[in-house]
Amino acid sequence: MNIEHPVISNINRTGYANMADQEEHQGIDFFGNEILSGEDVVIDEDGEMVLKDDLEKFLAEKYGFKFQTL
Repeated sequence: MNIEHPVISNINRTGYANMADQEEHQGIDFFGNEILSGEDVVIDEDGEMVLKDDLEKFLAEKYGFKFQTL
């Protein structure tokens, strides 16, 4: 008995989805996250894009910002 997961069956039948050809796909951010139409992003002066939800992480990692409560 050969049982195959439905997702694998669909990939075998239609091939892998091309994320760049999808209408809602707008690119990949600094951390490798997919950016979709309608999502809030921040772009630095070098053109680097990051999802707004990851802004604090981005500032800490790329520019060395430290966040604290005083």
